Amino acid sequence: MNQVLNRAAIAPTAAFCCLRLLPCIFACLLATAIMPARAAESLSAGAPRARVVVVQDPDATVTFRPIPERIRLMVDSGLTNLTGVPTVAGAWRSLVSTNDVVGIKVFSTPGANSGTRPAVVAALIEGLLSAALPPKHIVVWDRQTIDLRTAGFVELARHYGIRVAGSTQTGYDEKAFYDRALLGNLVWGDFEFGKKGQGIGRKSFLSKLLTRDLTKIINVTPLLNHNLAGVTGNLYSLALGSVDNVGRFESDADRLAVSVPEIYALTNLSDHVVLNIVDALICQYEGGERGLLHYSATLNQLRFSRDPVALDVLSVKELEHQRQSADAPGGKPNLELYENAALLELGVSDPKKIDVEEIKFK
Repeated sequence: MNQVLNRAAIAPTAAFCCLRLLPCIFACLLATAIMPARAAESLSAGAPRARVVVVQDPDATVTFRPIPERIRLMVDSGLTNLTGVPTVAGAWRSLVSTNDVVGIKVFSTPGANSGTRPAVVAALIEGLLSAALPPKHIVVWDRQTIDLRTAGFVELARHYGIRVAGSTQTGYDEKAFYDRALLGNLVWGDFEFGKKGQGIGRKSFLSKLLTRDLTKIINVTPLLNHNLAGVTGNLYSLALGSVDNVGRFESDADRLAVSVPEIYALTNLSDHVVLNIVDALICQYEGGERGLLHYSATLNQLRFSRDPVALDVLSVKELEHQRQSADAPGGKPNLELYENAALLELGVSDPKKIDVEEIKFK
């Protein structure tokens, strides 16, 4: 009898508790329903973004010729704004130390007018020297020494007491390479040139300059079109300037779209890049590796970022804009190359996720 009474007494109490719990249960269910939407919103908010600083000075050039003192001010302004460090020497020390060997990668094939301009590199050298970097710890480099000489970089190096180097002339490291099942037609200067055997020609070896000498890289490229890559930009210039056996990629847009990001992603390259700069003083929208200033527009800009992909994507857009303005034949931007680079987490390829900060001199 007591057991029956006890059960009867418990039943209303349990029901009452359940009623009191209903609002809590409803709230939990509502939170569970809302959570995925909020999570997606949070993920979107936390998606990686790129930051680009664009410095523009209408007096930076006169008849396509850079004005050195104006270029120096533009470089200093871009660097301090990008790093958030107020002094030029301090900004440089936030990127490199006096123990580093800093390689300034240029694109010199088209010469001083359409390639990376020596005046821009001179401003970088002066900034590094102001941060107490020893002159012999600064190396201006590209694939071929002859191109560096023709473009004026050997003379520039002599003036500042720094070094100049061709990645080909430095030689290649047999222990560091990019392996892809695509045989190349090896030429003189390639590491495996003249060798016979299975698999010969499927590797692209890194220059010893990258594997044994340089500890930091500053990549400076012109705003110059490339018929298959879209732009002779930060990704293309550094990747194919660092390895041999590149002929197997350069004639095919699809091969470039795969190989350029994968080579750039090698730790000897991507892990050492501290700064990317687009020399956008002049935008050449036709001509590729040839200097054709009559297919050019004067922008008087320098663009700075830690993100090479974002800079290249903006360059591709600018080239297309200039072609349209000049009523020139449209190019074929190799967007897959930059999307692949983003997949490898080398940077941001979506223009909507690139924050551009403009600094304009009067």
